[in-house]
Amino acid sequence: MQIPTWLKPGLMGAGAGAIALAIVGFSWGGWVTGGSAKDLASKAANAAVATALTPYCLDRAAAGDAETAMIEFKGAAAYSRKGIVEKAGWATPLGADKPNTDLAQACQLKLAETF
Repeated sequence: MQIPTWLKPGLMGAGAGAIALAIVGFSWGGWVTGGSAKDLASKAANAAVATALTPYCLDRAAAGDAETAMIEFKGAAAYSRKGIVEKAGWATPLGADKPNTDLAQACQLKLAETF
């Protein structure tokens, strides 16, 4: 099929406009791919879980049987406190097998502020 010569400039302009729109949209318009959106949603969900469960972690840290871990926490350097919180089990939600690292980080920051 032969494309009329008067149609070629219009098609070229539409193609160039689509390419320019995509470049502007992804660069400055805030467009993201599906994979990037999934990563952002996952990070937001983890942060929300950590925020929601921080009081639970603080309650477990304030329990009577957690005195030795709190003494170790108070004497530890800032970079090792997250590990102490994880080892003590304060950042392990009910029904989970392993501690939530985001929760452990949020909990150790709150504990450092509180104590």
